Amino acid sequence: MDIDNLPIQVKTFYGLEHILAEELKKLGGQDVEIKNRAVNCRGDLGFLYKINYSARTAVKILVPIFEFRALDEQQFYRNLNRFEWDKYLHISQSFAIDATVHSERFTHSQFMTLKMKDAIVDYFRQKYNRRPDVNPKDPSIRFHLHIDREYITISMDSSGAPLFKRGYRKVQGEAPLNEVLASGMLQIAGWEGKGNFLDPMCGSGTLLIEAAMIAQDLPAQLFRQEFGFQNWQNYDAQLWFKIKETRINKIKEFTGKIIGYDQDSAMISASRTNIEAAELEDIIEVRQQNFFTTKKELFPLLIVFNPPYDERIEIQQDDFYKNIGDTFKAGYPNTLAWMITSDLEAAKKVGLRPSRKIKLFNGKLETRFLQYEMYEGSKKAKNQS
Repeated sequence: MDIDNLPIQVKTFYGLEHILAEELKKLGGQDVEIKNRAVNCRGDLGFLYKINYSARTAVKILVPIFEFRALDEQQFYRNLNRFEWDKYLHISQSFAIDATVHSERFTHSQFMTLKMKDAIVDYFRQKYNRRPDVNPKDPSIRFHLHIDREYITISMDSSGAPLFKRGYRKVQGEAPLNEVLASGMLQIAGWEGKGNFLDPMCGSGTLLIEAAMIAQDLPAQLFRQEFGFQNWQNYDAQLWFKIKETRINKIKEFTGKIIGYDQDSAMISASRTNIEAAELEDIIEVRQQNFFTTKKELFPLLIVFNPPYDERIEIQQDDFYKNIGDTFKAGYPNTLAWMITSDLEAAKKVGLRPSRKIKLFNGKLETRFLQYEMYEGSKKAKNQS
């Protein structure tokens, strides 16, 4: 492994690839190339540590270590059994394998994972007469197997647990927004911590916390205790400490306001618990309040929100979305608002034409991230002024 020029693949969610690519460029990534739900780049070991700590829209960061072609399971096993696994995995460590398979030759990812495990275990048995343990839940080293037709790529997972697990979410609502998706939405909406931010249906507070972290330029993984790369044989503890120290010194002051409303007292309690866990209670305010009875208090203001699902609202979806539009028009002039929803038919009841529609996925649920521009008076009048 050339630690000065590592090939790196950063996984993300559909629709966030361009946001991630910009993040990687800003952090010093070279040869940045956008793929489907991933961005490839190059960088040194310090860069690998830096993006694990700081990249907000990264889900998992992989470093390919072995690529080959196999036409059948025997060839697959032989190639893997000949690979020098002890350069990457110590016999006293445990390991696990994640797999992604797109192939007509190799159709069962679980079976191919088992074959790879056998090849690794047999390699150690043949060389040392001992074998490392397999630990799917909490391994020392996590490998990733990717099969595309007959082309196989083996990577090391430098992150460990997925990077959307920030460490601050202690309580979650019934349909929580993934932290990476929340941060991606905020960046698409143009939130950089200038002005003020409102989530009018804040649930357990994920958008509020991610907005505050962006506003202060806090590292995405500030509260994370462990990364996969810390168990690698080339782990440089001194370099890791320096990366963190340098990054912490870039934290900035935020002078605006970040406010969340929710009419559900249980959600307000949940959001406060999470906000306190993120140590952001000084800059985030949450109120038990029905958005439909409010008017704009902060200038300038950006609104981003994830409307609740049926189980959290007692009214019909059509009425609910109509009330969103009525509140926008009556109470929030000269405001930019973004809303994510999977109910596109009900969203038409907002009564405003979205100026942008972006396809995103909230878990397996296909959604649209909709931008609304509210003007004082009509849009026509605004354009003529």
